[in-house]
Amino acid sequence: MTVTESEWNTLESGQQRPGRSVLRLHPQAPVDIFLSVSHPSRQRMLVLRSDARAADHIVRSVGRLPRAAGLEMNLTAVSRVEYELQVILTAEDLREVFNPLVTDVAEKVREASGAAEALTAAVDRFGRWQDLLRTVARDGLGPEARRGLYGELHLLGRHLLSSISQSDAVDAWTGPTGANQDFQLPEVAIETKTSVAKRPRSVHIASERQLDGTGTPTLLLALAVLDERRGGSGESLNRCVDRIRQQLTSASARARFDGRLVQVGYLPGQRDLYDEPRYTLRDLHFWHVREGFPRIVEKDLPEGVGDCSYNIGISGLGDYRVTADEVVGMIRGEDD
Repeated sequence: MTVTESEWNTLESGQQRPGRSVLRLHPQAPVDIFLSVSHPSRQRMLVLRSDARAADHIVRSVGRLPRAAGLEMNLTAVSRVEYELQVILTAEDLREVFNPLVTDVAEKVREASGAAEALTAAVDRFGRWQDLLRTVARDGLGPEARRGLYGELHLLGRHLLSSISQSDAVDAWTGPTGANQDFQLPEVAIETKTSVAKRPRSVHIASERQLDGTGTPTLLLALAVLDERRGGSGESLNRCVDRIRQQLTSASARARFDGRLVQVGYLPGQRDLYDEPRYTLRDLHFWHVREGFPRIVEKDLPEGVGDCSYNIGISGLGDYRVTADEVVGMIRGEDD
């Protein structure tokens, strides 16, 4: 479920007396999950309720969490046998950030195998959001992150949205969630890279998991080669975002897209940072990552070795090239 202003508006209206109004999410989750609004202050929060035994191991974890202005996480004893883990919005200007944060944390809690694991997942995910907000709070996304986001959005707008449903296309964009590849579909996963070099000679791979095709029938590597400049006829990051929003006629798909943007660090209050530079796509390469493709994957690493990053020379990838039309067919799940 994607949390939107509609859910909060329902909770904020209709109650005159002090107290809290709640809306339950994911009834099958291992802990009780609620959206909650306190009255009369109308403070918004995500509430996770569990027995005290499940919460015991995270008491110290919550206390060690660094705080980001506008968001807090508290652990409160409701009774001798029950605790509440609360994610609280304390700054109104972060409302548009809070919705995707709540959606993301609740989803991770829902996927957990038990109550203790659910609370641990909530703390870990909240910490990830805190790190993100501290990183982009002042200067926004850095140059590499901006280019990377533009490359992913180009693929989303030009290839996925023209090939499959809006909902499926947005859901397939998994890069902002920390997945191993930027796009994951039933029949294909795509890892996207960008470069502003005149003649890029290599592609940088950030980990041994990025080009690991475990669990996907087909894995592709894409490289978007960009011209980047201030001014000119190129497309800014803001314009690219707005173009995709216009393509998304589904309100639910648009809400999930906006949530993904926040997860990657493109915050609503920082749009003025992204009118420049402007990008023009010079070339777009696709390669099929299959047997023989030069890569490092987890199963080939010696015990004790991990977190590998490496470069792949483009000159040796000629035998693995695939065309844009072939990629579209894979996205659609068409047989060869």
